[in-house]
Amino acid sequence: MNRLLSLIFLTFFTGTAFSQTGVKGKLIDKSENNPLEYASVAIYQVKDSSLVAGVVTDQDGAFALDNLKSGDYYLLAQFLGYDTKVISDIVILKNQIQDLGTIFLSPDQKLLAEVEVSGRKFTTMNQVDRQVYNSENFLTSQGGTATDVLRNLPSVSINAQGEISVRGTTGFVVMVNGKPTQSSPEALLSQLPANAVEKIELVTSPSAKYDPEGKAGIINIIMKKGVTDGTFVQVNTKIGMPSIEPYDNKDNPQRYGADFTINHKKGKWDLSLGGSFQRSDINGRREGNVYTISGDTTTYFPSDGERSTDAKTYSGRFTLGYAPNESNDFSLGFYAGKKTADRTADILYNDNRAEVNGERLYTMQYYNENLRIRRGDFVLGSLDYKHTFQNKSQLSGSFLYEYTMLGGPTTNRNLGYPNTSFIYQDEYNTNDNPLHGTRVQVDYKAAPKPFGILEFGYQYRYLNHTGDFVYERKNNETGVFELIPEFSSAVDLSRSLHSGYGQLSGKKGQWSYSAGARMEIMDRTLDLTDKAGTVDTTYLYDFVKLYPSASLQYSVNDDLQIKTSYSKRVERTTTFKMNPFPEREHSETLEQGDPTLLPEFVDLVEVGLVKNFNNNSFTATTYFRNVQNLVNRVNTVFNDTILNRIYSNVGTGKSIGLEAGLELNPTDWWQVFAGANVYNYAISGEFDDKPINTQSWIYSINANTSFSFGKNWEAQLAVNYISPTNTAQGEDSSFLSPNLNIKKSFLDGRLSTTLQWLNIDMGLLPTNEQRITTWRDGEFYTTTNYVYEVDIIQFNISYTFNKLKNNSKFIKSEFGEKEF
Repeated sequence: MNRLLSLIFLTFFTGTAFSQTGVKGKLIDKSENNPLEYASVAIYQVKDSSLVAGVVTDQDGAFALDNLKSGDYYLLAQFLGYDTKVISDIVILKNQIQDLGTIFLSPDQKLLAEVEVSGRKFTTMNQVDRQVYNSENFLTSQGGTATDVLRNLPSVSINAQGEISVRGTTGFVVMVNGKPTQSSPEALLSQLPANAVEKIELVTSPSAKYDPEGKAGIINIIMKKGVTDGTFVQVNTKIGMPSIEPYDNKDNPQRYGADFTINHKKGKWDLSLGGSFQRSDINGRREGNVYTISGDTTTYFPSDGERSTDAKTYSGRFTLGYAPNESNDFSLGFYAGKKTADRTADILYNDNRAEVNGERLYTMQYYNENLRIRRGDFVLGSLDYKHTFQNKSQLSGSFLYEYTMLGGPTTNRNLGYPNTSFIYQDEYNTNDNPLHGTRVQVDYKAAPKPFGILEFGYQYRYLNHTGDFVYERKNNETGVFELIPEFSSAVDLSRSLHSGYGQLSGKKGQWSYSAGARMEIMDRTLDLTDKAGTVDTTYLYDFVKLYPSASLQYSVNDDLQIKTSYSKRVERTTTFKMNPFPEREHSETLEQGDPTLLPEFVDLVEVGLVKNFNNNSFTATTYFRNVQNLVNRVNTVFNDTILNRIYSNVGTGKSIGLEAGLELNPTDWWQVFAGANVYNYAISGEFDDKPINTQSWIYSINANTSFSFGKNWEAQLAVNYISPTNTAQGEDSSFLSPNLNIKKSFLDGRLSTTLQWLNIDMGLLPTNEQRITTWRDGEFYTTTNYVYEVDIIQFNISYTFNKLKNNSKFIKSEFGEKEF
């Protein structure tokens, strides 16, 4: 039996390598020497010009057509924006794979002329399963981070709290150079220098070969890369000018930073080094009002004060690649860093009072000093290997291990006012959350068949995240901090995931298709213990789930494509959202999780079109997203002045909308890029035995217009806007952020300087502020306006020591940054 299985295995992996009849090759951009992914290759019989088979190229530009009959053929290679290449006089013999070698495609001369005149690449390229955005066209990103690039994409919105959402939902996965991570988008993207990003791929309906996590899909960050040997060195610096508006904050914000990237590629070796430091403080204020109702008594606690953040990030990266031949590729990577985010919320609670039928029972004022320090120190390493067989099938494997120490203290002091030397309450809570994560992945991509490309894979992930939460309150009589057991706990979360997938993708004539499924087995164990030793509970949760996906595209002609897709995905819960012991966030707020919290399961259907006309383009996509076990942060009354914020499954969330993007080039010096997303969002369910039923139309606009003035001068004006958004218990107000950037290049493009005017306000606009309002009839009402810094002036300098392209490939966090 074992011999039979071995024979089947060997036949499957090696049989085709020695008995196939067909042709293979690689498509390369002749102007830039880059591989052309998703190009079309078709082979025809010479005798009657009939189409025999067709495929699309992979990420290396490679293609293979097998199972062909012996005979005479010719081949057509095509890609949007390039001249069609015809390879004639192809003679195919039985049991022979003819290697056509490298085939160079030249850019369309009309398109090339337009690009040469304007000096600007197209912003958007639409592929079968994704939209690709060229980051260099967004001047707002210069000297910043990948987050600044994302602000411009039609599907993406970023609110006043820095939360990133795709089509209105915050659940999505970040990939770097196609490698999946579990990291928090906000944490990961804020570390990645925008100058090192070549393009961003937005995959809203991913195929089965990708991990199903992320209810909004995948954002894939592609680092700048090339195929030529040599050394690439780039250094970037940033400095921010003093604040125009101090907001009565204690300290002035500091904004400066630098990053460097070194990539040396020589023959079989590829070495990348990178490091960065960013200090990105932001000033601001928080204006709030809360009232709670208990019987006939209403308690009010209006507030106003500082809301600022001091953020520091250090990181270093190293990757060594070795390719001894065309068939084998090894990569070893390390990544380490240190992050701190100090959030100050020093709030005056003025006219704090309780009333019965409009008559005051008492009035008091107090001053709350609140400092929350969040840290994340981490180190991780990965080893990757890829083998390409003779028939162009591929076997790849990857191993990643991460250790992260998360945590940080919060101090909360309620003081007298105006005499702040009097202490009503002095509290301190801290936590240490070490995290260990492991990922092992194996993928096999079969040699292309006439019906398409088959891919299979297996992935194992293991996460162990422990937490020691200590909450202490100072005894005003003894001066000793004493443990508060009901707010203190120990948490131990273990989660293992086994998943396997199979997928078929291909192209026939004007049709492109992909279909597959992923099976996942998850086991989750959560152990909770309180510091008093009275609670010791284990929560178990497991499931076996199938995630199908499919996509179909029809090319009416070279300028019009119509496509549709379906995918099923999951959004897993973080450890923080499952810890039921309350954590004191503010004087008026406790925050806690739910140990029985269920993952969110998502079904997404899309139908869209892509239309190109001359050097302009238009895209439109309608979509429907259904989220089961929707997780929202909801409130209950803890006591007369404190609300308890709880993460809970509140029911079902449904979105139906239309997303559109337009790129216009009216002249050779003027470009317009605009995107809008309009959708209806409905939440239905219940929380705390009370129904939730809310619905709203929401829209967002991301638009910019760019001007080239000659002599290497450029300017870009960008506007980001989000309309009011409904939540399970209230509404988030609109959010506006206009930005102006002026860039000047020197030394044949090696040196560039950018002046940025961010969050333009001038005292005329409601810029960079957002009001969060929640309520529950007969129980509470809370509204908080977060007013953050406007009219920020920054100056960026970037210098590249040579004209080679960046080929650096760095790894990113798989586990820890999701909890940061």
